[in-house]
Amino acid sequence: QVQLVESGGGLVQPGGSLRLSCTASGSIFSINAMGWYRQAPGKERELVATITTGGRTTYLDSVKGRFTISRDNAKNTLYLQMINLKPEDTAIYYCNTPSRRYWGQGTQVTVSS
Repeated sequence: QVQLVESGGGLVQPGGSLRLSCTASGSIFSINAMGWYRQAPGKERELVATITTGGRTTYLDSVKGRFTISRDNAKNTLYLQMINLKPEDTAIYYCNTPSRRYWGQGTQVTVSS
């Protein structure tokens, strides 16, 4: 069984920063590509960023230049560094593999004045 635990969310003002972490049981980060997803109220869950096992990254257009996804396979941890946060970034953030089979409970990010 694979369990993913997201952390690092919180309440931040527009323009602020947060770093999210995702830690997995086992060692799946060395085997799989990983992604960060988010779901805002009333919206479908969307893919925010991905990182392959080789370190190649992709980003949702609206977060390019502001978010950075990274991974530390030795620590079995995925990160999402977020800067210049905007109210529209408010959502519950999740990590998962491209198969979307290992949802955790997510971590809430709220961007508000």
